[in-house]
Amino acid sequence: MRRLNVGTAVAGGLIGGSIAWFLAHQFLATDNPSGSNQVTILTMVGWAIGFMIGIGAFHGPWCWLMGRDQSHEDEKFLAGDGQGIGRYFRFTTDHKVVGIQYLVVTMVLLGVGGILAMMIRTDLIRPDSGFLSPQVYNSVVGLHGLTMIIATIIMVTGPFGNFIVPIMIGARDMAFPRLNALSLWLIVAFVPVLFSAAVLGGIPTGWSGYAPLSDQAPPGMDAYLTAIVIFAISSAIAGANITTTILTMRARGMTWNRTPIFVWGTLASVGLAIPAFPMFMGSMVLLGVDRTVGGQFYVASGGGSPWLYANLFWLMGHPEVYVIVIPAVAALMELTPVFARKPLFNYTAAVLSIVGIVGLSIMVWAHHMYASGWAPDLNGPFMLTTELISIPTGIIFLVVLGTIWRGRIWTTLPMMSTYAMLWNFIIGGVTGIYLSDVPADYDLHGSMFVTAHFHYTLMGAGLTGAIGALTYWFPKMTGRMLDRRAGFASFWLVQIGFNVTFLSMFAAGLAGQPRRVEHYDSLFGVANLVSSLGAYVIGLGMLILLYAVVSSWRRGPLAPANPWGSKTLEWTVPNPIPLENFEVLPVVIADPYGYGEGDLRVPVPRAPAPAEAVAGAATGADGATTPTGAVMTRTDAPPIPEQERP
Repeated sequence: MRRLNVGTAVAGGLIGGSIAWFLAHQFLATDNPSGSNQVTILTMVGWAIGFMIGIGAFHGPWCWLMGRDQSHEDEKFLAGDGQGIGRYFRFTTDHKVVGIQYLVVTMVLLGVGGILAMMIRTDLIRPDSGFLSPQVYNSVVGLHGLTMIIATIIMVTGPFGNFIVPIMIGARDMAFPRLNALSLWLIVAFVPVLFSAAVLGGIPTGWSGYAPLSDQAPPGMDAYLTAIVIFAISSAIAGANITTTILTMRARGMTWNRTPIFVWGTLASVGLAIPAFPMFMGSMVLLGVDRTVGGQFYVASGGGSPWLYANLFWLMGHPEVYVIVIPAVAALMELTPVFARKPLFNYTAAVLSIVGIVGLSIMVWAHHMYASGWAPDLNGPFMLTTELISIPTGIIFLVVLGTIWRGRIWTTLPMMSTYAMLWNFIIGGVTGIYLSDVPADYDLHGSMFVTAHFHYTLMGAGLTGAIGALTYWFPKMTGRMLDRRAGFASFWLVQIGFNVTFLSMFAAGLAGQPRRVEHYDSLFGVANLVSSLGAYVIGLGMLILLYAVVSSWRRGPLAPANPWGSKTLEWTVPNPIPLENFEVLPVVIADPYGYGEGDLRVPVPRAPAPAEAVAGAATGADGATTPTGAVMTRTDAPPIPEQERP
């Protein structure tokens, strides 16, 4: 076990894939499309199993089957105790290590997805640029879409749900530490499977993989469906683990009305994913049966129905939007009271709105199929549920505004993300109301207007919230302060570039430009040129953010334990955080948002005065004197790091 790491995992994956490929060629007929698909899928499965064996994911169960459990020393090794940087390249059960691993994987996925986006915008910079052929363009669009969707699904609940939530609720670790590591390494195993589609004929169906086109697609579609199954297993494991942790391991006194709003958002996100993602996994299993043994679930000529795939996909595809957005917005609701120095405006309304979004989001999936002709009599009910979901979404918007209103604002980099989310989310939300209306959707469906709308939702609100969470919790996760100048430069470049890019897409869509089209009419030339230039600005801003993260992580100024003056539990532990987080588990006696309410003094136990001190008095932090043995106090004004001071 001590010799296993990411290197042995890659070796194991290559060996497992090679064995599966050899056996498939020996025992299966490979001279027909079904046989070729069987070989591809079995090779991918062999890679994933070999990778997980090589990283040590099955070591614990194997020891148990052999009649011997792991020792205490083995458990400490699994937790990464005393291993330094090497623990980040192993199957490590410490939730803090898993959170950092998720952060790095998310950054890799966003980087690759961003490069693919630059390829798309470069091709569309002119009507006849010819940068990509139509076939390659379709494959790049599909791979970009799926990569970014997966990255945005895990970008908040992965890094911060693992690193921050257990400490925030006063726990020493996750409920199931080994499953926690398993979910992460399944994602790592998923990445090569997904990207292998690029050399196996691509994903010509777009990220949604619509049947019956997917039945006729090249072997790249086999990589697509195998990757989705692996990801669905990972998300189910992670969701069950986070849910169990939050439900059963909160500190004494942390009742539901004292639970931080970010914990609520994380719980809602994974709770929504648990029933939604198996729909996508089920659709991929049926597609695999179609492609390997001629099942014809989606082929009308064989008695199947493409509507089956469309419904299974969108039963996942719309809740997935809120799986992405809810934790990102909840992270911003978590940090906004800190920098407004006032309580979260109507905490109860925020929680009820999150619950309302979860409930309504599973009843709106068919609004994606208005123009398809499926069940037209249901268009009215689905239009109603879609418009109803704007009510709890709007309440969350008002909660953030109410928290800012008349607050003592400390304008830091995390707080800037809140402002950006408000601007972007209202554009995404208002344009979504148009698309929820059946007559308007008939006109706008399949246009660049739709592309701009969902980018304002997923990137404008979701990714902006994730960046805000990163800048807020960066000092706690790394022990360093993020480079302020580089962070602000990145923020403005990304936000300006983002709005230039997608406001131009709104203009192109309203003028009639269809989406997913490589060659377009010259009528849309100016809008696409402006949109591509804006995309390059986004890319530059994200590169600066990457520089800020890497350079600050390596040599940024050391961060104090609580640089923002926050009241949640993760800021009460020292930097670096101990292996088990808390020496003594905390007891919660108040909600975490009591900024500016009543007496701002927080009791701090004081050590007894030394013998040579003046009898009966001691000097406090503010220069005042208190009786020996009394409780000293400090105000809740946030300590300002040196680089943040004016």
